[in-house]
Amino acid sequence: MDGNKDEAQRCIDLAVQSLAEGKIDKAEKFLLKAEKLYPTENAKKLLARVKSTPGSGSNGKSRPAASADEKDSGPRKRTNSDSRNTAPDYSTDQLEAVRKIKKCKDYYEVLGVSKTATDSEIKKAYKKLALQLHPDKNKAPGAVEAFKALGNAVGVLTDAEKRKNYDLYGINETSNGHSHNNGGGNHGHGQYYNEYGYSRGFQADISAEELFNMFFNGGFPQQNVYMRQQRRQRQQREDREGNNSSALINLLPILLLIGLSMMSSFFISDPMYSLTPSHKYSVKRETNGLKVPYYVKESFYSEYQGSVARLEESVEEDFVNHLKHSCSRERNYRDSMLAKARTFGDRDLYRKAQNINTPSCENLQKYLIT
Repeated sequence: MDGNKDEAQRCIDLAVQSLAEGKIDKAEKFLLKAEKLYPTENAKKLLARVKSTPGSGSNGKSRPAASADEKDSGPRKRTNSDSRNTAPDYSTDQLEAVRKIKKCKDYYEVLGVSKTATDSEIKKAYKKLALQLHPDKNKAPGAVEAFKALGNAVGVLTDAEKRKNYDLYGINETSNGHSHNNGGGNHGHGQYYNEYGYSRGFQADISAEELFNMFFNGGFPQQNVYMRQQRRQRQQREDREGNNSSALINLLPILLLIGLSMMSSFFISDPMYSLTPSHKYSVKRETNGLKVPYYVKESFYSEYQGSVARLEESVEEDFVNHLKHSCSRERNYRDSMLAKARTFGDRDLYRKAQNINTPSCENLQKYLIT
């Protein structure tokens, strides 16, 4: 029965939304369904309150239609079981954003873009809407479903193959779930549509939350990346299912490479210097130009016959390149933390990110100025 818990909670959310819209009978139907799926104390209390509300189907009275002012007034205050009024934890704008998504007929309308929109336009529109609809920020009823619909829209429309099929066979859906063909043919035959009217035949390959995290962490997937992942996984399964002889054959090239690598190690001499001290490189030296410290073996003075000046040029070049890579990593980490703080409006995280030290960058600047 636990499998029905999420669906029961969804019915409760829809009932709360119906109550906010003055649709008492509809709210009662959702609560009765929630009780059948997974009985909860919350649903029982709401159902008892609905049945005692004038206008519910239980007492046979009809509720007068809400005026235009009432419909546009935004989320009403909700009354809990002890009859104390509490303000909703979502704004009128947040509720309106959810309602707008629910009224959309197709994925293009969900994102607010045209059918000729480019990938960059689609991603830009997604970024703007995702911040408004993310369940961590938007607590309005139906926000979770609207966020999932948004994720499906960007997941399909940024995949070249899925977008092509969607444009060919997709069906425009009205808010009540009735379908309209995009013109001619038996398009979308046999497909199932969710409460938002979007065909489950056209969905993203990963969850809306994973899409959000990948997008705002700078790793938005490229086109067809999911198809390539599926092909790799399928190939890996086929490899594991091979018999022992084929597995051994597959390992032979790897074993050969390992053998060659071990043999070649006997013919490769040690480098003449190291940027860090060790038991082998214990003698400290310093370049004449940038005064970069480096370390050599005790036998350096008797074994090395080349130009010390050219050697020290290599030392300085390796040292500066090492600082550049370290500096780049430090800056990327700080920038990612700043972006995360701005995305979620976390001031404490933003201050911490600003105070992250970048010692390699400071060291690099010192040597370059020198």
